[in-house]
Amino acid sequence: MQIIAHRGASAERPEHTLAAYERAIDQGADFIEPDLVVTRDLVLISRHENELSDTTDVASREEFESRRREKTIDGQRVAGWFAEDFTLAEIRMLRVLERIPSIRPANARYNGLYQVATFDEIVQLVRVKEAETGRRIGLYPELKHPGFLLQEAGIDTVDLLAGALRRHGLDGAGSRVIVQSFEIAPLQRLRRMLDVRLAQLIAHEGGPADEPGMRYAEMIAPSGLKAIARYADAIGVDVRLVLGAEGTPTTLVADAKAAGLEVHAWTVRPENAFLPAALKSPGGDAVHGNAAQLLEMLRKAGVDAVFTDAPALANELRPPAP
Repeated sequence: MQIIAHRGASAERPEHTLAAYERAIDQGADFIEPDLVVTRDLVLISRHENELSDTTDVASREEFESRRREKTIDGQRVAGWFAEDFTLAEIRMLRVLERIPSIRPANARYNGLYQVATFDEIVQLVRVKEAETGRRIGLYPELKHPGFLLQEAGIDTVDLLAGALRRHGLDGAGSRVIVQSFEIAPLQRLRRMLDVRLAQLIAHEGGPADEPGMRYAEMIAPSGLKAIARYADAIGVDVRLVLGAEGTPTTLVADAKAAGLEVHAWTVRPENAFLPAALKSPGGDAVHGNAAQLLEMLRKAGVDAVFTDAPALANELRPPAP
């Protein structure tokens, strides 16, 4: 079972920082996972969302007070400061904050230390760490809200990512790249543009923003999985779609593999706040529960890879190579 470092080693460092990615690589992650948004001057940067106030100090910057906006993104009204309204030079003035400090107070000690990373810098880090470790390290980027950015801001992040991958020599069957999206059309475009692996993300409920008449529940039916297999190589699915309420496997892994798709499960986090009731430890949300058991349950269910905020834990539990 391969280890995808979800936003880096984000249980130990603020997510989507070069520090979080490097720590994840040092802990044995097979892939690091940057979420990609874009600046006004068309630079791909790594943030969980294009709204910046949850993960940077933009709200405290008087010089950017007038940039506050309200936007409707994938049907949700969002207020804040948005990456696509800032140049890279302006983004460089911001400093990263821990997104969930009440659950990860140790991460908040790093507030103010890190800048927002660009995709180019992440690729450079991977190259340096490959040379240092002798290991191949994969990139698993997610395009965030590509339909919204194209329609509302006129920014084609699909084309920007394709160009970046070509520029870095990462367009090829041998590249360790998997591109993921909750939307369908961007992946279908990328299938025609690039020779990299693609993963269709599937949530526990709802449906893809670019196909309002479609539900994720339909997409994980055998016929839906066959349709996904025409343009993608894997599905990235909520853990709750792989394991039932009692922890017993559903039929999803078998159904996906019958359609020729790998299954990558998200997200294993160590804190009680994110674990099923049966795996919580005594104490509050920030206390670490039994994430190791969840990882073992997913391994037994047959998933090919797991997204985790704690790559060190996943690597410790990995069976030794034969």
